[in-house]
Amino acid sequence: MAFMFLRETIRAYRERDPAARSDLEVVLCYPGLHAVMFHRLAHWLWRHRLHLLGRYVSHLGRFLTGIEIHPAAELGRRLVIDHGMGVVIGETAEIGDDCHFYHQVTLGGTSLAKGKRHPTVGNRVIIGAGAKVLGPITLGDDARVGANAVVVQPVPAGTTVVGVPARPVDRAVARKAERDAVRGAAYGTPCEGEADPLLCEIALLRAELSDVETKLARLAARREPAPGE
Repeated sequence: MAFMFLRETIRAYRERDPAARSDLEVVLCYPGLHAVMFHRLAHWLWRHRLHLLGRYVSHLGRFLTGIEIHPAAELGRRLVIDHGMGVVIGETAEIGDDCHFYHQVTLGGTSLAKGKRHPTVGNRVIIGAGAKVLGPITLGDDARVGANAVVVQPVPAGTTVVGVPARPVDRAVARKAERDAVRGAAYGTPCEGEADPLLCEIALLRAELSDVETKLARLAARREPAPGE
């Protein structure tokens, strides 16, 4: 079982990261993989009521990788943590299969009460660099969270959210952004057909800025000169 987990996770890294040149490189040089391996052991210890030892293994993994995953958190299969530094996954977080997280992602809580207080993430979810997903909310299957977004409300399946607080992307703006986007820019939130998970976010912001500038130019053109001008 452990070998199957390792083999399929390596394959996921090879498929999603063009910089991964070999299986051995992924095994030796990818801290996201190392962090998940530490978590598998820590989670096993936690489930067998060896809580202190589980926390210690988790702490060791954090020290070596810069990625903090509570041993009680539930991780699905083929999780890819890209770059990884600063990722935090809380105690009651649940993550589905085939998810992709970038660096400085936080799955955090908003309450000090015991019980469920961290997010539940569905399958095939992409969370961009610096995004914060807070509280016992659910991100549906195939949801996408843009870079630096702050998500405090549930996200329906297949929805892309951006901004602070995070809001769904308007599909008309998304289509315009996709037409105007420069292909291959790093960390773009994908819209229809985009492979890079943060490209559309940048393009969306550019499209919105362009719309605002156009409206301001029209208002300036309509403005009548004040007396004495």
